[in-house]
Amino acid sequence: MIKEALLSLPGVEIFPIISLIIFVIIFTVVVIWTFSLDKEVISEMESIPLDNDKKDGEI
Repeated sequence: MIKEALLSLPGVEIFPIISLIIFVIIFTVVVIWTFSLDKEVISEMESIPLDNDKKDGEI
């Protein structure tokens, strides 16, 4: 029933293509951003879970 309702809409076949293009663009941007990170920033992020230093105002 839902499939028939969606197929009755004009131009509905473009939505999966647009969704795939948006996903590929976002995925590519995240991969490029990840590989362009500085090694210093990566090592700082690695140590965040192990860092027990309390900052001002934290419990």
